[in-house]
Amino acid sequence: MLTLRRCVVGLVAVLLVSGGALVGLVAVLLVSGGALAQTPTAPKESAEVAAIRVKANAGDAQAQSTLGMSYLGRGVPQDYAQAASWFRKAAEQGLADAQSILGSMSERGWGVPQDYAQAASWFRKAAEQGLADAQNILGSMSERGWGVPQDFVEAHKWLNLAASRASAAYQRTYAETRDAVAKLMTPAQIAEAQRRASEWLAAFEQRGGT
Repeated sequence: MLTLRRCVVGLVAVLLVSGGALVGLVAVLLVSGGALAQTPTAPKESAEVAAIRVKANAGDAQAQSTLGMSYLGRGVPQDYAQAASWFRKAAEQGLADAQSILGSMSERGWGVPQDYAQAASWFRKAAEQGLADAQNILGSMSERGWGVPQDFVEAHKWLNLAASRASAAYQRTYAETRDAVAKLMTPAQIAEAQRRASEWLAAFEQRGGT
C-alpha cells in the first residue's frame, strides 16, 4: 500500500499495526492466566476517559478526537466503529489530525467501509490545512490514482509541500518519494508542479497558515 503507512500522527505505527494494542492485551492475559475470563463484566471506564467523554459529548473537537484514539485501544475496549464515529465528529469540525486519521481508516476499511475516494477526500481536507502527513499521503494517492485521478503533477505538488513542511524525521523520506515521481515526469510537468506548490504555499500563508 501507500507510503501513507508511516504517517497519520503515529497512529498506524503505535495502534494499528497488527492490532498493536490488542496484541499487548493478549500478552497480559497470557501472563495473568486469563484474568479476563474470571471477570465477565467489561472493565470500568477510567476517570480520565470519562472526563474526556463529557467534553466530547459537549462538542469539544479535540476531546472527540482523543476519545476516538481511546477506542483504538487506549483506555477503553478496542472498537474501530466507535473510533471512526468520534473521529468523524472532530473531522467535521475541521480538526486536521482527525481528518487525516479518518482518511487512513477509510483507506483501510477500519470501522468504516473501505473507500479510497472518501479517504482521499479526508486527506485533502487535512492537506489543505497544511498537515504534512496528509499532504504526503494525498500525493502518493495521486501518483497511483487511488481515490483520485492519476496525476503526476498534483502528486509532485503535494509531495513537494509535504517534504518542505515535514518534521526532520520524515523530510528525507518524503523528498525521496517526490523525487521518484519526478523521474516519471517531463521537465514541463515538474515546472508546473513547482508552480502549483508555490501558489498553494503563498495562499496558505496569506490565510495565516504556518
